[in-house]
Formats: sequence, structure tokens, C-alpha cells
Amino acid sequence: MDFTLFSAHLVRGLTDKIYDKRKSAALEIEKLVRDNETTPAHITEIIDTLVQDFVYSNNSNARNGGLIGLAATAIALGPAVAPYLDIIVPPILSCFSHQDSRVRYYACESMYNIAKVAKGEVLRFFNSIFDALCKLAADPTLTVKNGADLLDRLIKDIVSELSTTYVSPHQDPYNPPESEQETNNLVVPRSLPRNTAFSLPRFIPVLSQRIYVKNSFTRQYLVSWISVLDSIPDLELVSFLPEFLDGLLNCLSDTSHDVRVATSVLLGEFLQEIKQAAAVRHLHGPSESHTTFIDDTSNSSNIINNEEGQEGAGETNSSSNFGKGTYVPGQGVIVQYDRIVETLVKHLSSTEEDIQRTALQWINEFISIAKDVVIQFTPKIILAVLPCLAHPTLVIQNTAIETNKNLQKLVLEASTTTIAVKASSPIPPKSTSQTVATTEENVTTTLGKGGSDDAIDPSMQDHQHHSRSVEEEPFDYQTTVSNLRLQFLNENEETRVASLEWLLMLHKKAPTKILASDDGTFPALLKTLSDSSEEVVRRDLQLLAQISSHSNHEYFRHFMTNLLSLFSTDRRLLESRGSLIIRQLCLSLDPERIYTTIADILGNDEDLEFASIMVQNLNLILITASELSDLRKRLRNLDHKDGQRLFITLYRSWCHNAVATFSLCLLAQAYEHAANMLQIFAELEITVSMLIQVDKLVQLLESPVFTYLRLQLLEPEKHPYLFKCLYGILMLLPQSSAFSTLRNRLSSVSSLGFFHMMPNRSSSPPEPSTTKQRGTSSKSSKTNDDGIKFQELLQHFKAVQSRHERQRKQAMQNIPRSSNNGRSRRSRYNSDPSFHFYREDSSNNLTNGTNNNNTSNSTTGGSNNSGINNTNPKLGGGSSTSSGLLNKRDGTSTSTGGHHGGNSSGNSNGNSNDSRTTGSSSNGLNHSNNTTSSSAQHHFMRATGHTSRVAPRKSTAAGFGGTSRK
Repeated sequence: MDFTLFSAHLVRGLTDKIYDKRKSAALEIEKLVRDNETTPAHITEIIDTLVQDFVYSNNSNARNGGLIGLAATAIALGPAVAPYLDIIVPPILSCFSHQDSRVRYYACESMYNIAKVAKGEVLRFFNSIFDALCKLAADPTLTVKNGADLLDRLIKDIVSELSTTYVSPHQDPYNPPESEQETNNLVVPRSLPRNTAFSLPRFIPVLSQRIYVKNSFTRQYLVSWISVLDSIPDLELVSFLPEFLDGLLNCLSDTSHDVRVATSVLLGEFLQEIKQAAAVRHLHGPSESHTTFIDDTSNSSNIINNEEGQEGAGETNSSSNFGKGTYVPGQGVIVQYDRIVETLVKHLSSTEEDIQRTALQWINEFISIAKDVVIQFTPKIILAVLPCLAHPTLVIQNTAIETNKNLQKLVLEASTTTIAVKASSPIPPKSTSQTVATTEENVTTTLGKGGSDDAIDPSMQDHQHHSRSVEEEPFDYQTTVSNLRLQFLNENEETRVASLEWLLMLHKKAPTKILASDDGTFPALLKTLSDSSEEVVRRDLQLLAQISSHSNHEYFRHFMTNLLSLFSTDRRLLESRGSLIIRQLCLSLDPERIYTTIADILGNDEDLEFASIMVQNLNLILITASELSDLRKRLRNLDHKDGQRLFITLYRSWCHNAVATFSLCLLAQAYEHAANMLQIFAELEITVSMLIQVDKLVQLLESPVFTYLRLQLLEPEKHPYLFKCLYGILMLLPQSSAFSTLRNRLSSVSSLGFFHMMPNRSSSPPEPSTTKQRGTSSKSSKTNDDGIKFQELLQHFKAVQSRHERQRKQAMQNIPRSSNNGRSRRSRYNSDPSFHFYREDSSNNLTNGTNNNNTSNSTTGGSNNSGINNTNPKLGGGSSTSSGLLNKRDGTSTSTGGHHGGNSSGNSNGNSNDSRTTGSSSNGLNHSNNTTSSSAQHHFMRATGHTSRVAPRKSTAAGFGGTSRK
């Protein structure tokens, strides 16, 4: 220790543990410095002694004495302390992190006194002081925090007052225009003050690192500093916003309410500044030197430099309307929209509601002020915004809905051929009223230097060539579609609906691009048809229809094939949504195109069971759906080629289902052909499913769709075969509610005296109608070459039904034999005497089998056969077996001969006198197996859904002259 400068008394005072004695020693040092003020060497020696012997001492009291001694030295020097700050400030800052809280406190006190004297010169050490105070903001000792807070306020006052004006003579310029590469490739506004002691570009990296701290006190400190710097107009802190925006948004998740409120207010101020800058750019336009430029080093593609009165602007003919000393909000601001949006997109999916809400609000505002930038981020924004449409927080949900709506509008209105110039080719247009501004060079270019048109034309040609080369789509369609496809898996209905609405809008805007090279969307759309939400299915079908309407026939057929394949593998979908899907497609597309394509595909389907089920569903939709009214009208008009082609196409596929084919003939008014089909029905196995379909058909005959058919019953001379068709259906049905309904309808017509018009094989047919295709004459099945060849269609129907019969038999043979069900299909028939009459041997078997089974209860053995139409034994036989088949399905055996007696006695005048005898015979048949017959009947009623409407069977021939059972 050099005692030539410091006396022993002074040294003891500086190292004393009592503050007052150290303060007295500091006053002596202050006097000593003033005495040697004219000798810089002595001043330097005093400072070195205080630093080396006291501040860096291991004794805490000596450290405290050294700190107060340095403060006294600065106070004694006053403004002249500036040259010595380089050796005074660093030792003091090192004590900010000392383990002794008293040392940290006195370091703050010493730095406060020095800053109060040095003022602007302390800005040279701003980064170091800021970093040290950032750590002390979270200090556990209250006195240290208070001391740091006092120092922080003083530094803020100095920065607010002198940061943009004070230039230090003791250091090189920090941010001259020619040294921007030293600022870590930051985009620096040209309006930023140069050569000042405070350098914002050099401070931003420090802030970018510290902004990610999680301590609430430190965050409060950082937010307060950002607010102070943002309040200084000439600094334009918003230009550096992308560097610390990510960390600033994270502050919204802080546990401290004060931090969240302060951060929210600060972000609101930044957003307001950005909107002001956009308004200035929109107001003045490119002619006022508001041009879009690119910073290659930061890979920014859209940075708006709204700049007025820059150096070199006088070289052009156009100058700013504002003087250099006039401040306009938003003037001279560089807004890096692309980097800001990129940061915001990351926080759109944040789990913190405040962060998510703020990011959504910013994105929504940017849609209107930075369209060219936002549209490029559309795929990523969609991926994050759509799930927010069902957010439980109402504010976030409403903001997301508004953002989604504005984004759709932006994409829909965006040009499909132009977009802002990318960073890779920064060539802005040149004109006499424009100035080119870049971040790397402050250069202005005028066309006046060219001197002639020869000098101008090549540059204009180059620019035009460049403009054509950078034209492209506003955003990536395929990436957008892929991200929308991911939303199909979202658990929220609103999100799935919104994703489909996006696809609808995109396909409407660019139908050739949305699925141009994507093979994953179509299967996803088909799979979405199984969605639990009906609204999602409707939107999905609307999109599929829209895609199909803009595609060729091959694509449409591929769509229909995949749809049928989906129905085949997912039968539950077919049952629950099949009708909705088909009807919605018919509403959006041509129903005839849909039906003919499906019919063509089903005609070649090897899965006969599915083809039958699908035809049954399509037929029900065809008859009942209002969307298909025009198609039904076309079918009823077989006089024209279009109607004939449609009928033939549907008929060949409808043959997979006998009842559906019969319904199609009734719909097309091909009654004679339908009557001929009934003859084939007698040869088919009358299954429960078939009877249920007939039951439904009877109900449909009473619907408004078949009003024309019921009215045609009043014209038997024109439609004689219509009666035969309906009576044939009556013979197929067991005595159920459908049987009663149809019987009542026919009885009401026959009571008018039209019954004699029904044709039979022995009578000659009436004159054919003018429509040769409907064929009421015997030549109906052999029409002219230009008509419908009904005989060929009938043979096709037989062939298809034969295939179904063979498949059913094969399926029965493949059923594993078990102890409870070990008998084959034929053995089950043979073991049950109630089914002997169904053997396809001859009509005698029908009579004999029935009589043999009921000899104990029948008084007239042959009367069971009395009501059957002898001219059509197969038809009668088919009708008589319906109830028996039902009982076979139910696992019981019963006789159905009672139907013959009941039906025949009610329709034959020749048997009126013997009605009791016939009825008793019929009742005798039913009495033999009364319990099982009732069980089978109820089984059918349950299957057809009419159990509640059927009265108990007290008579087997009620209404037909049969006697009631006592």
C-alpha cells in the first residue's frame, strides 16, 4: 500500500466497519483529489490504489471503503471524471455480484453517485450496468433491491434525456452507417441517431438474452426498460421488435399479475405503433419514399421502411413533405412483418390463454396491414387458428372466429398470379418519383442521370423481365391442404367444419390446384363421411360434389367406386348415413349421373349381398327423396330415348334385389313387365328380408309419390296389368297391416266394377297403349329395336336372381355344423311337415302336402286349394309360403295353408256359398299349429315395425268370408 498518497489514518478510516468513519475518510479522499486535479497522473494513481488495495480486497470493510472512495473521487472530479470512467466503473460493477449483501448495496450507492456526476458519459457502460442491475432486480435482500432501484431510476432518466443526443469524445462511434455489420446483422433504421454514446443496436442482443428469464422481478425490470426505450421517439424500438418479441410474449404467462398487465400494455403500444407505420405507408404511398425493401442478411422478405428526409434525398426531385426535425408517428420505422408473424404463429397454440389471445389479436390486425406477408404464412396460421374455434374461453373463441373469417377473405381476394418480391431478388421499380431505400446502403437513384431514353429503356426492360420471373402463387396450396386435412382428426366439430369450409373455398378459387398433385385428401374426405357430426358430413359431401363437378368422368367414377367400397366395409355407415350421403350428393350433383354410375358399378359387383342391400337403399331414396323428383319424372316417361336408357341402366343393376326391381317397374309404369316378374317370384325363395321389403313397398304405394298409380286404378282398360301386379303383391304378403292396407285399397276399386278388367292368360289382352315401351299388349316384351327389350331384361333378372340363390345356398353349406344346428337347409325343410307344401315338385304336392298335415282338423280336405288361382299356380304357391318362411327363420314350424282359403274365398264369387266350408278348412290348417303360427306372425310384425298396429288374429280369414275361431 502506498502511504505517500494515503496516510495511515485515512487507510484506517476506509477499512473501518463503521459507515461514518468510512464516510469521513471519503471526504478526505475528495479533498485529496481536488488538490491533484491538475495532475492526471496523481488522479490515476489514487484511483488505482483504491481499486487494487481496497475494492479488490478480501476484507468486506475494505471493499466498502474502496467503493465509497471511488464515489468521492468522481464527485471531486465532476464532469472531468469522464476520462477516468474506464478504470472506475468496471471494478464497481464487479462488486454487484459479490456474496456480501452490504458490498452489493454500497456498489449500487457508489455507481449512483458516479452516474449522477458523469451523466451522459455513463451511457458508454450502459450494457454492463443494465446486465448487472438485471441480476440485482431479483436480489433476496431488500436493501440491495432498493439501492438497485434507485440506480435504475437514475439510469432511465439519463437514457431518456441523452440517449439520442449525447456523443462521447472518449470513444469511437458505436453505430456509424458504414459499420452496420458490427450489429449482428440487425436491421437498423436509417433514422436511428448515429455516433451517440448509447447504442441501441448493441443493446438489443443483451436484451434478447435476458428477456427469457422467468423471475417475476427481473421480468418486471425488463418490461419497464423496454417501455422506457419505446417511449423515446428517435430510437424506434419497434424496428427491433422481432429480436425480443418471443420472450416478451412469454412474460404474459408470469405468475405476477403486475407483470402480465405491464406486458399486455406494452404489447398494445407496440401494435399501435405498427398500425401507425402502416397508416403512414398507406397514406403517402411509394411516391413519398415509402418503399418496400429487403434485408438480405436477415432473410426478411417484407420490411416496410417508412422514411422521410434521409440523407441523399436531396439528390432526387421528390423530397419529403416533412422537415427533418418534424416527428411523424410511424415515420422512419422498419417493421419486419414476416419475422413478427413467424414469432406470433409459434404462440397461437400456446397453452397460456393470455399468450394465445394476444397472438390471435396481432394476427388478426396484421391481416389488414400486412396482407402480402400474412398470406404466405396462411398454412401455419390455419393449423393453429382452427383448433381455437372451439376454445372454452369466449374471448379467444370469438377472436379466432374473426381471424379465420378475415383470413378466408384475404385468401379469396388475393391474386393468384402476383405476390410481393422475395428477398432473393430485391429489385424495386424505378421512376422519377421514387427513391430506393435499403438497409445496407443509403443510396438514391434518379433517372435523370441517364440523360436519354436509351439509358432508361434497358433498365425498364430488365425490371419488367424480373417482375415476370418473380410472379407466383400467394401461398402454397398443397401445404395448406395438408394442414387442413390434419384438422379432420380434431375432436371439435367446429374445427372440422371450418377445415372443410376452407377446402371448399380453396377449391372454388383454384379447382385445378387444390388436388392437383395430392393423393391423400380424397381418402381422407371419404373417411370423414363416417364422422359423428352430421354438419361435418354435409360439408364433406358438398366438397366431394364440388370436386366431382370439376372433374372428368374417370375421376367421378373413381369417387363413386370408393364410396361404394366404403359402404361395403362399413355397413354401419350405410345404415346410419347412407341416405344422407346419397341425397346430399344428388342435391349438389346431377342425380342421373350419380345413379347411372352407381348402377353400372353395382352391376359388375361380385359381392351380391352388398349389391342387393345397396340397391334396396338406392331404390328407397329414388322413391322418397324430393331431390330425385326430376329423375322420377324421367323414369315415368319411357316414350323418349333418355327415359329408356335410364330405365335399362337402373334395371340391370336393380336386378340384384327383386322387390327393388319390381318397384322400379311400378315407378316406370311398366306394369305388364312387373306382372311377368311376379311369375318369377314364385320360383324364388321368399325370405324374411324380401317380405319386409314388400311390406315397405305397400306403405310406399300409399305415399304421394305413387298418387298417379292409385289414380290409374280407376282406368283398368288402360292399365289392366296394374291390378295383377297389386294382387300379386297381396298374395305374397302374410296377413299383416300391410296386407290389410293393400286389400282395402283394391277392394275399394273392385267394388266399382273394375275387377273384371284384370287380364288373365286365357283372355285376350286389350289394345296396346301408345307407349310401346310400357307394353300392355302381348308384344310388350318384344318391342321394336329402338325400344326396351323387356324379354331380355326378364332373362337378365332371372340370371341375376339365380346367382343370388346359388350364393345363398353356398353360404348355408359353409355354415359350420353344430349340435344345435346340425341339419342342412334341405333337411330342415324335410323335417318340418309344415313346409312340405313348399317343395318345388308340382301343384299336387301343394294340395296333398297341406291336406295330409291337417287331416285331423279339416272337414273338407280339398277345399284348402279352392281359393288359389288355377291359371297361375306358381303365383299362388309363392304367396302361400310367405308365412311359412317366416316361421322357418324364427326356428319354428307352422302351416300357412290358411292364407289360401282366406284369400280365395274373399275374392271368388263362385265360392260364396261354400265359404263356411272353405273357411273351416282354412281354420283347420291354422288350428293345427296355432301357437307357432302366432309366434311367427309376431316375429314378422316386429321385423316390419308394425307390431303395435296389428290386432290379435281371432280369425285367419277375416274379411274374406272365413269363420272366426271360437
